Amino acid sequence: MPEPLKNLYSQQFFEQLSSVLDDVIPGFDTTQFVEKIFDSDWEQRELKERMKHIANVLHDFMPNDYILAVSILSEIADATKQTPLEKMSLEFMFLPQYIETFGLDHFDDSVWAMEQITPFASCEFAVRPFIVRYPEKMMKQMLYWSGHENHHLRRFASEGCRPRLPWAMALPEFKKNPEPVLPILEKLKADSSEYVRRSVANNLNDIAKDHPQLVLELCRRWKGKSGETDWIVKHACRTLLKKAHPGALELFGYTEPDEISVTDFKLQRKVKIGGKLEFGFYVENNGDKPVTLRIEYAIDYMKLNGSKSRKIFKITENYAEAKSRLTYNRTQSFRNMTTRKHYPGKHRLAIIVNGRQMVSGDFNVTA
Repeated sequence: MPEPLKNLYSQQFFEQLSSVLDDVIPGFDTTQFVEKIFDSDWEQRELKERMKHIANVLHDFMPNDYILAVSILSEIADATKQTPLEKMSLEFMFLPQYIETFGLDHFDDSVWAMEQITPFASCEFAVRPFIVRYPEKMMKQMLYWSGHENHHLRRFASEGCRPRLPWAMALPEFKKNPEPVLPILEKLKADSSEYVRRSVANNLNDIAKDHPQLVLELCRRWKGKSGETDWIVKHACRTLLKKAHPGALELFGYTEPDEISVTDFKLQRKVKIGGKLEFGFYVENNGDKPVTLRIEYAIDYMKLNGSKSRKIFKITENYAEAKSRLTYNRTQSFRNMTTRKHYPGKHRLAIIVNGRQMVSGDFNVTA
């Protein structure tokens, strides 16, 4: 099993951090700080709880004046340069957490702090309570940041207002009505940074879960403008494509697979947890015209309670000439991960072409 992310916060990290804090916080006490960090509940805290705890402990050593405190946050980010901490970003998410926890009543000072800190540790989580409390003011500021010269801030403008940002506080108003988000995405749709464009695509993918027609209409307008924007359009529609939404399939030229057949489907019938499942098949175009294909497989996983949960995996997007046959052989890992735990029992694997399930078979997972 991979090392839990919460273990990024090691004794060594806090030793290096304390050296920085000692330089920028008047009267800082390293021993007391480390003792408060590693309290009796430390081991039980997961990653986000540790970030909150670090922010709370840091607050005990900061000036009571919030303006002075956020200026020190900026100094902390600057002071990491030319140190072993410089390349760390996730570890320093307690800096945005500080703004989120203690800055909600200080809009202007918190906005200044977010701009200073985001190039070092993104404030995409911290900004969300500000969007809820100050929707018009905060979104006006996000639109301004979407034109900033720093690509971290441009990405932040999109990432911070995603309706369904993972790990983050939800933005229910944007789930209901994403219109305030769209000017930001329009401004960033041809951004020079792939880092920014990926956030735009993810934001649209979030919106598509609640407003598929809106996203499809926008993508129809954007498609063909440039290679970079076309990548955004495709990535933004990935959930709609997995769900075989007719409008998404049509947008990318995936027609009904009436002349397609899946043959010689071979599926390993038993796999142990920790092992790999092997399967293979042919895709045949029986028609007289070439066809654009989106080929996927779905696995109906057994859950702990005995119900099934389907997960769809893309194999490829391909072009089948008339009267041609394509061969596919794949393996699927059944190793337990932090994001998926496997359970014994009957599972099912299905082959999907252009949104249509073509063939399926059962297999058993054993302990």
